[in-house]
Amino acid sequence: MKEDFLHYVWQYKKFDFSDLKTTQNESLTLINSGFYSQLAGPDFFNAQIIIDNQKWAGNVEIHLKSSDWYVHHHEKDTNYDSVILHVVWEHDTPIFRKDNSEIPVLELQQYVLNKELDNYNALAAPKSWIYCEKQLATIDDFILKSWQERLYFERLERKSLPIEQLLKQTENNWEAVLFSMIAKNFGLNTNGAIFFNIANSIPFSVIRKESFEVENLEALFLGRANLLNTVKQDYYFIDLQKRWNYIKVKHQLTDVLIDEVQFFKHRPDNFPTIRLAQLAQLYHHQVNLFSQIIEAQSTTEWYKLFDVKVSDYWQTHYQFDKESPKKRKGLTNSFIDLLLINTIIPFQFAYAKSLGKEISENIVTLLTKLPSEKNAVLDKFAFFGVKSKNAFEGQALLQLKNEYCNQKKCLKCSIGLELLKNYI
Repeated sequence: MKEDFLHYVWQYKKFDFSDLKTTQNESLTLINSGFYSQLAGPDFFNAQIIIDNQKWAGNVEIHLKSSDWYVHHHEKDTNYDSVILHVVWEHDTPIFRKDNSEIPVLELQQYVLNKELDNYNALAAPKSWIYCEKQLATIDDFILKSWQERLYFERLERKSLPIEQLLKQTENNWEAVLFSMIAKNFGLNTNGAIFFNIANSIPFSVIRKESFEVENLEALFLGRANLLNTVKQDYYFIDLQKRWNYIKVKHQLTDVLIDEVQFFKHRPDNFPTIRLAQLAQLYHHQVNLFSQIIEAQSTTEWYKLFDVKVSDYWQTHYQFDKESPKKRKGLTNSFIDLLLINTIIPFQFAYAKSLGKEISENIVTLLTKLPSEKNAVLDKFAFFGVKSKNAFEGQALLQLKNEYCNQKKCLKCSIGLELLKNYI
């Protein structure tokens, strides 16, 4: 058993509270179970109870065993001085306040109905993937849709946090932060962190000054990625290498430690050389990108904004010194969709939030027009009867899996709570 089950039982009064007694045999009447807090301090705030005709208002702490009070060192924490009731599954030792008065204890196992226990054990029984996999398809559509909206905006808040942190570091330079986050997305999973570090190592003022020549941006990005520090006979490599050496001196760029970019297991179109060349083209054509992404409202505008291809050299190369059949190598709609989901929409959200504007409805409308991602997690949800028809639903399901299913937070999940009520 886990404490979250006891939180659920107490919060929703899933026990027989008609004739409660403390472990000291005092009569206990529950008036208000309190506000469930998931922050530091007691579990439930502002509860109201009556113990032997004496009314109490204060906080409630919940543990599996009474002795957990001392295991967690609550006796040393002033946040727990206002606890009026200790709710436990098993009472194994008395608990005292700093003034040596004993804290009343309610032992829940005497009052929880067998049905509630059976439901909890059935939900928590081992499964092949997630606990509720066999019941997912039975969840009422209204409950699922409402929960998906909450899940998506939880995920969006999480994605906007790095943006807000970078803004503090750059004195609210939205263009610079956007560049770093877009660079990370261009690197995908394998090279994302490396591209992010490359972007952060280049002052955005340098990007602006060198954006008039795309070759200079390529030299800047490829040079920072340590892809120009060898000796080759390729004419374009030699030109970029000269440009990179000149730009370093011109802007007094200091050496930084950048991990080696990865080519292994990538399709050629995702090689770091190609992605950096595309990034160079994007900032050659769209220097004031931030203002444009804030103003854009439709997928048509997005696709037009990111309609870039590589320079002539990279249309016939994936790596230096190795010629290949000519290919435009532009950003695909599916790649732009990932940029929208992972960077552009979080930016719009963060910017609107900074202005005190509400754009949640617009975001949901846009996401429902984008196709869902394709990955193993969403395939598994589809196998168990919950298909993501668009990016909004897909993002919500990823949040569900990562932050609830993987963390076994069934009793903080609307699906888990619904199944717990109707399991038998």
